[in-house]
Amino acid sequence: MSQTVAIGVQDFSTLIENGYFYIDKTDFIREWWSSGDSVTLITRPRRFGKTLNMSMIEQFFSVDYAGRSDLFENLVIWKKEDFRKLQGTYPVISLSFANIKEKSYEMARQKICNIITDLYARYEFILKEDVLGERDRDFFEQVRYDMDDSVATYAIHELSKFLNIYYGKKVIILLDEYDTPMQEAYIDGYWDELVAFTRSLFNANFKTNPYLERAIMTGITRVSKESVFSDLNNLEVVTTTSDKYATAFGFTEDEVFRMLVQYGMAEEKERVKYWYDGFTFGEHRDIYNPWSILNFLNNRKFNTYWVNTSSNSLAGKLIRESSGDIKYTFEKLLRGESIICEIDEQIVYNLLSQNEDAIWSLLLASGYLKVQNYIGYDEIDDTTDENPKYELTITNHEVKKMFETMVKGWFAEIKSDYNHFVKALLLNDLDAMNEYMNRVAEQIFSSFDTGNRPSGKQPERFYHGFVLGLLVELQNQYYLTSNQESGFGRYDIMLEPRKKEVKDAYIIEFKVFHPKKEKNLEETVQAALTQIDEKHYAAALERKGITREHIHSYGFAFEGKKVLIG
Repeated sequence: MSQTVAIGVQDFSTLIENGYFYIDKTDFIREWWSSGDSVTLITRPRRFGKTLNMSMIEQFFSVDYAGRSDLFENLVIWKKEDFRKLQGTYPVISLSFANIKEKSYEMARQKICNIITDLYARYEFILKEDVLGERDRDFFEQVRYDMDDSVATYAIHELSKFLNIYYGKKVIILLDEYDTPMQEAYIDGYWDELVAFTRSLFNANFKTNPYLERAIMTGITRVSKESVFSDLNNLEVVTTTSDKYATAFGFTEDEVFRMLVQYGMAEEKERVKYWYDGFTFGEHRDIYNPWSILNFLNNRKFNTYWVNTSSNSLAGKLIRESSGDIKYTFEKLLRGESIICEIDEQIVYNLLSQNEDAIWSLLLASGYLKVQNYIGYDEIDDTTDENPKYELTITNHEVKKMFETMVKGWFAEIKSDYNHFVKALLLNDLDAMNEYMNRVAEQIFSSFDTGNRPSGKQPERFYHGFVLGLLVELQNQYYLTSNQESGFGRYDIMLEPRKKEVKDAYIIEFKVFHPKKEKNLEETVQAALTQIDEKHYAAALERKGITREHIHSYGFAFEGKKVLIG
């Protein structure tokens, strides 16, 4: 009889005690401890077993689980005699920032203080023993929900000391999802405040903590050292491009295929591979997301299980607000093509909007993209200034479907009729197109989106991306391309029929109203149409046998939230 697949269980002992389905990852304990690394930062995409592995580490080493050999005796780690002696022998401080997804700095800071205060409450028994001096006892009492920064940022450091005094051993610190509040801070605009607080917290705990034996931090991204890890020279960083711990998080293909056999679904191997394979860690390929696989085993249906509002909102924000070039590249990825770019794994969130290439680094770290090929210094001419590059593609079919859903989700406020624009376009109904676009512009386009703030960015980028999003549903009927050469220039958007029975093709050109060049939006529309004609954007379509009477050109003129299509 197959074991129960328990969805969402992140507590190691719950899985083991109840006999739920579990893939043995306990050799990670040996790997990590044998490395001798003082502080380890491990980044993996969301829902890749980070929290479960941290629970496993805690329950193996913590004095709170002394004598619990029953949790491990049937697993790989228990075959190692030397490691049996380590079980239940260290004080462990375990905390998680996974649920800190607040809209303001004040709320995020308060939640961190709440976590620390609740942690102290677990160890109030130390106060009942005559082991702490007066000053230490006084500090212990100062740790409250309303404590100031000087206490909050130093509290874990001091708790390490208290546990060291009580147990006579240095502590292990486990911090899960350390970067969740930082992602939220970037999205909601309080990055600088949170980073200043977090930097003090991390330096006290991981840099200047003489009571620390070892520490692990997990997260999705490697936040830049300058942001939060300044002068932390003892930090071992393990990212998705590292070989270290490559199979400790996620399922290998061998593990997945054995599961399918166990649950009577061996015939689904190839389709499961198409949907869910593709993650690459270091040189190790064919890694699967555990969340997707477990849900598939449980439901026996293919679906996009890998969903997380916070992570998607960050990706959406960056793509939506990016330049036309980024959107064009994103289109290539959605069409199944690859891109070649440089990757900087040290994510500087507050500079993402200034360095748009960094978006690919973030999408790689988040698991949306995978490394297809690496072009290192060995393959680069030493006489050039080139740096190593990565060839990236969308990770798998599930991620592709998720991106397509995400694009439609950007227009959720108008989802009831968002395809009216598409219908009007195909019917050449200019009145309906204009009515729809102006209504939408008024309802949901912020001044930031439409380029009214003095940022120096192309104001047409949002309109370009918005229209591309509207046209996603036509992918089965048309080849959707943008910013590609045709004739004597680059058109903005082109719809080319996929099937012979579909005769009509479409070219769309965007133009910003320039008061020095045009009197009104009507003249801007005409300028767009003239550009389409003079640069002969229709050449690519004509070469494929599409006649001029079946090529429809649209000029898309705008001034802030005012739109005119002609």
